[in-house]
Amino acid sequence: MNFFSSDFKLGILGGGQLGKMLLYETRKFDIYTKVLDASREAPCKIACNEFVVGNLMDFDAVYNFGKDVDLLTIEIENVNIDALEKLEEIGKKVYPSSRVLRTIQNKAKQKLFYIDNQIPTAPFSRFAYTNEIKDSISNGGIAFPFVWKSTQFGYDGQGVKIVRSLKDLENLPNVECITEDLIPFKNELAVIVSRNVRGEVVDYPVVEMEFHPEANQVEYVLCPARINDEVAIKARKIALKLSEKLEHVGLLAVEMFQTSEDEILVNEVAPRPHNSGHYSIEASYTNQFEQHLRAILGFPLGCSDSKVTAVMVNLVGEEKYTGVVLYENIEEIFKLSGVTPHIYGKKETRPFRKMGHVTIIHSDINEARKTAEKVKKTIKVISK
Repeated sequence: MNFFSSDFKLGILGGGQLGKMLLYETRKFDIYTKVLDASREAPCKIACNEFVVGNLMDFDAVYNFGKDVDLLTIEIENVNIDALEKLEEIGKKVYPSSRVLRTIQNKAKQKLFYIDNQIPTAPFSRFAYTNEIKDSISNGGIAFPFVWKSTQFGYDGQGVKIVRSLKDLENLPNVECITEDLIPFKNELAVIVSRNVRGEVVDYPVVEMEFHPEANQVEYVLCPARINDEVAIKARKIALKLSEKLEHVGLLAVEMFQTSEDEILVNEVAPRPHNSGHYSIEASYTNQFEQHLRAILGFPLGCSDSKVTAVMVNLVGEEKYTGVVLYENIEEIFKLSGVTPHIYGKKETRPFRKMGHVTIIHSDINEARKTAEKVKKTIKVISK
């Protein structure tokens, strides 16, 4: 099939910043794109060939959208899987498949998949409703502290809470959920694996993620991770094994814990371009967005090695500001060497909303991290 400057139409479910960055690559290759998103002002709107407003969880919206494209992919997991399954039945190509998304979309199913396939992960318990947890505590089934996670629709730190006492259970939504043992860990790591339609696979270097303590969001991503070779090899092997077992097509971001004993435990996965791979736009031979396109279109996969070390800083809305966004002092970071800002195009800011990121490249990862700290302290995402 001819994908370039042709009648081929790529459909993307989700119009956020991940989709926008994917569109940089489709425009580079002149691939025709159609995007579905619930927001009329989604970041993708300015860069795709066709933009459709619709609910990603609505069967008819997704099915009717998918019928009009040649291949369908996602930039967010929260989509109507029944519609994707129906589209596959009528011969539409969907990557990642509905089967993969059914496994990943629900965190309880995701954890059970790890257990069934001997993928190391934190011990967990499954509950139909949050209010069942108190009985389990009373009966000695689980003990403080633990991590509560909603099984569905968690995103960007939402749907996750560390529970240290009964008081912490108050005000949590009464939904299907899991609890996980709170793991003492040295580092939070991630590995992105790309797999194309022929089953060819490449993986990116292990990255290190530093999280905001309150928002439970990634603040910094460092590539390569500051870990020894033995731990890095172990993390990459586990990510590759998980990719093999899932048989996904496209990107798979595998988030992991490095425990105090240097064991690697899988936390969760995302079958799409991921925040932990944004550094690759400036630092890799093949960035994650081009790699995703290569994988779903069936092309040979690109080199995933890094050209240079890098640190990514997430730009999120300041805690006390809501309204029309203002990037205070952003012009100051242009004075710094090796610094590239990416602004996502969201006109309204709110506390901890992802509004952009900045990548810092340098020959020394520790120097890059120092510059990242300067960037974080300089730019303030506030409202007018």
